[in-house]
Amino acid sequence: MKIGVDIGGSHIAVGVINNSGVIVEKVEKRLTQSEKRNIKKSIEDYITEYVNLFIEKYKIDEMGIAIPGTQIDGVAISTGNLGINNYNIVERLKEKIKLPIKINNDAKCAAIAENKYGCLKGYDRSIFLTLGTGIGGAAFLDNKLLKAGSRPGYEFGHMVIDKNGIPCMCGKKGCFERYASMKVFKDNLRKALNLDETTRGQDLLQIIQTTNKNDKNYEIIKNVINEYIENLSIGIMNLIEIFEPEVIGIGGSFIYFEDVFLKKLQNKIDEVNAKKTSREKIIIKTAILGNDAGMIGAVC
Repeated sequence: MKIGVDIGGSHIAVGVINNSGVIVEKVEKRLTQSEKRNIKKSIEDYITEYVNLFIEKYKIDEMGIAIPGTQIDGVAISTGNLGINNYNIVERLKEKIKLPIKINNDAKCAAIAENKYGCLKGYDRSIFLTLGTGIGGAAFLDNKLLKAGSRPGYEFGHMVIDKNGIPCMCGKKGCFERYASMKVFKDNLRKALNLDETTRGQDLLQIIQTTNKNDKNYEIIKNVINEYIENLSIGIMNLIEIFEPEVIGIGGSFIYFEDVFLKKLQNKIDEVNAKKTSREKIIIKTAILGNDAGMIGAVC
């Protein structure tokens, strides 16, 4: 068995995974604001505690870590929205954990898991997008993950869709993730409805699902959703033109809003795609493995 670790901007998950990609046992937690202030220690303490407990309980061969951003030779050079740079997490954990440890970009890990066990299984050409705080991605050709040398590459979230657009943390303006991440959608909806910024995603989903055409907020919500689908489809169509995938898988917190978005997005892609007479229908699917995909992919 192997141990998979998934580190996000606000959570950590540690799980034991068997050779069939099934999670045997896992623990996870959301990081508090105080833990985020000393985030390296918080991450290392939590991982070390539970990995060593699992080592005592199971026969573990190795450990894999999924983390945002760019990793080279075990060092997290940048972690995007996690906010840690030049973090040699592998070496630091090896001081406390006696296992071989590998590390990869979280979106790539999720994509690998979905390609092997989930929504991309059985396709030769595919794209995977994780829509959350930002946008991560990966592409497969001949059922193999495309790589970009020593760097992860395929940072679809930092594809510019508006050259005079909103500034991004990467230093550019108008990046795809500044218009089509789930964080952006939720922030825009809170703002449009004058809701507190602490209003949770599940509460926003409930508001959408319970608002009918006679409600004063119906048109407001409809406009926010339509604008989001428009921006998301722009980025996706750019990727389609480049990679010509058979299928596009979408993970991250997008999956919880599947009933709100998926049909609208598929219709929008079909509408644009119809002008390409020689292109077959491109299928849009949501991730099957949910938030466990990064953890599973980290050990694949």
